[in-house]
Amino acid sequence: MTESPLPVIGVERPTLKTIAAATGLAIATVSRALKDAPDIGEETKRRVRETALRLGYRQNRAAVRLRTGKTNVIALVLSTEADVMNHTSKLIYSIAAALRGTAYHLVVMPFFPDQDPMEPVRYIVETESADGIILNQTKPDDPRIRYMTDHHFPFATHGRSDMALDHPYFDFDNEAFGTLAVQSLPSQRRHVYMIAPPRNHMYGRHMIMGASQAAAARGMRFELAEPVTSDTLADEIEAVVTKRFQQDPMPDAIIAGSTNAAMAAAAGVEFGGKKLGIDFDIVSKEAIRFLHRFRKEMIVVQEDVGRAGSFLARALQDAIEGRAPKEGQGLEVPRLSDFRTGI
Repeated sequence: MTESPLPVIGVERPTLKTIAAATGLAIATVSRALKDAPDIGEETKRRVRETALRLGYRQNRAAVRLRTGKTNVIALVLSTEADVMNHTSKLIYSIAAALRGTAYHLVVMPFFPDQDPMEPVRYIVETESADGIILNQTKPDDPRIRYMTDHHFPFATHGRSDMALDHPYFDFDNEAFGTLAVQSLPSQRRHVYMIAPPRNHMYGRHMIMGASQAAAARGMRFELAEPVTSDTLADEIEAVVTKRFQQDPMPDAIIAGSTNAAMAAAAGVEFGGKKLGIDFDIVSKEAIRFLHRFRKEMIVVQEDVGRAGSFLARALQDAIEGRAPKEGQGLEVPRLSDFRTGI
């Protein structure tokens, strides 16, 4: 059996000078390459990063903070109510992937349903424990956005607000999704039942507006699920849907604001013996391709959360570094042709 090598005592940690000697570059060039400076060529950056990785170089964060006042940390503040299996996991992965090879590291800071959403934001700003914040589930008048703007703290949001404040964001056009979800339904459907995101969230308001107006235009009845939302636990959604679909007049179409809500709704209606694609339809969006493996009859559109995460990571780095962003605000707009069944 081969034994693992023991750590070598007394060997100095690799430094910028070590990398410079190994690459033949100036120390200043190495430093700027590791910071992803725009005036350093991509080939040089790649060579420096590969050499740093091979030598086991790690930045001394304490020294960097003393020298520059920066932490090289970006904080992602997320609610524990989010759809972790699908939407949130993709967002975390895409932001981390976009930061890979840069000077920045990602930390995820959760907050809980019984907690003031301002707490983690205020903590990060007051303790200067990160250089910037990414947050989601924005509200029309969001105190977190106002607080960070007032404190000139760099941030980016996955979602918009109604506050008329200029800041980096990326959003999925949920109003367009609501409109197109109704339009994607077969012509015989007459009664839409919507499991919407929370109405105090901006994207929830957008989705409800789009769907309700499209339903009215088609002469369809529109009904919001109560008291659940697309963020509610799946068991609770299933119980509410089961009860509702045993009452008249029974809806014949469901629009779900999350993957979990779509699956719970399908289980709830099917409990009463109804068949998806024949007695009723479900339209949903998802970040990871999954729903057609669950029920191929579902009408599904992909939300490119990977694109959102990459965009937000780049935009926030520009804000932290004081650079004019190449793109500071982005919007993904779905098309009717994007809505597909797995049949």
